[in-house]
Amino acid sequence: MNWPVAADSNGLAHAANLLRTGGVVAFPTETYYGLAVDPFNHQALERLFAIKRRPRYLPILVLVSGPEQLPLLTGALPDLYRHLITRFWPGPLTLVCPALPGLPPQLTGNTLTVGVRQSPNETAAALLAAFGGPVTATSANITGFPATVSAREVARTFADEIDLIVDGGDTPGGAGSTLVGLEQGRLRCIREGKVAFAAVQEEAAAYARQRSIQIGGNDGDG
Repeated sequence: MNWPVAADSNGLAHAANLLRTGGVVAFPTETYYGLAVDPFNHQALERLFAIKRRPRYLPILVLVSGPEQLPLLTGALPDLYRHLITRFWPGPLTLVCPALPGLPPQLTGNTLTVGVRQSPNETAAALLAAFGGPVTATSANITGFPATVSAREVARTFADEIDLIVDGGDTPGGAGSTLVGLEQGRLRCIREGKVAFAAVQEEAAAYARQRSIQIGGNDGDG
């Protein structure tokens, strides 16, 4: 049995070292427990898919410590996304962005996109800080089975298949993050979760009105 370790400086340093060597680490987020690997490590991603029994066409979501890490995963960010980040991050809103060329196909599911968010969970944020880069955040469960909400549930689910469980307390569960994307410039809901899509739409509409006023205010000869 893979017993959990505390989310203290020693436990987080150990977790970060495991991630750097291709390890798989379970940790809490604002929704469920997730499984972290280095998203740029092909072998670690292969392990992740095998552990979860996950179909290869399903992409893997990624956590960043903040918008400053987005250039590691995606190119120019749409202005609307920048606005949504200011309103909903850190929080359970995953933005599906065009993936940078060269990202592992296991990460993108060959969709040419990558889903990214910033978690407000203290343990998740501390793990990213200790690791020094983005990590995957797919739910800690076997595909098709309920997501886990505690370190105990993770331990029962995976036994010795993963390398470490960082116990940051129970997570809220109930729903995952909300996934949104842009299709021909229009916002669409890929999966509704903790954040109501209606709230995201309201912010998008407010941003559009603001942009319209700004553009209109620039008309004229001056």
